[in-house]
Amino acid sequence: MEITNKVIIITGAAQGLGRAMAERFAKHQAQLALVDLNEDKLTETVAHCQAFGAKASSFIANVADETSVEDLFEQISHHFGGIDALINNAGILRDRMLVKVKDGKIVNKMSLAEWQSVIDVNLTGLFLCGRECATKMIEKQRPGVIINISSIARAGNIGQTNYAAAKAGAVSLTVTWAKELARYGIRCAAIAPGFIGTEMTASMKPEALERMTSQIPLGRMGTPDEIAQAAEFILQNDYFSGRVVEVDGAFRL
Repeated sequence: MEITNKVIIITGAAQGLGRAMAERFAKHQAQLALVDLNEDKLTETVAHCQAFGAKASSFIANVADETSVEDLFEQISHHFGGIDALINNAGILRDRMLVKVKDGKIVNKMSLAEWQSVIDVNLTGLFLCGRECATKMIEKQRPGVIINISSIARAGNIGQTNYAAAKAGAVSLTVTWAKELARYGIRCAAIAPGFIGTEMTASMKPEALERMTSQIPLGRMGTPDEIAQAAEFILQNDYFSGRVVEVDGAFRL
């Protein structure tokens, strides 16, 4: 796919990986539909993209709400005349041990709300956006690409029962959709980032950050733009589908 002038939707575009991908595609003069719930930061992202001369518009939507997602894709399709690509990037963290034990007694448990909120955004949101994107592409007979953001945590990570389950699910959906949608000219792939330098990691305690970084064979965290570069490769390589690009500095959980 040639990125120039293509309509690309990015969820979770207000900051971090979403903003980095938006800015990289803006340099290609893509038409960007940027989605988030954080209106202030999303406005900043739109301005950054427009500064590169790209057409970029903001859309406020809750990806975990079916009606909100249906309305979102209707608006975007009407606004741009169609959709060429979706990057399912929106996600949240609610980390906690499944059960926490102190002096032989259970002192805390991951709550159902902590489980459900992450599943709702990171997996159900991905499903809803992917379904509506595929629907619009098929209706308009417009081939395209869906990219799901997974994580190396999909293999399982301490304190992330909810997140790991959602990110493993993201890969299963990717493979399934690649098989189902290929007949319509729709490719689907996933990216599994390792530890990436974002606002979230910047807020960590220096000693925790140093300990984490020391485990990465390349000796550093990745940058958001390196994830954006992986997304760029997927969009541009028309024979890549049903697979996961791991961008993790050779680190494995």
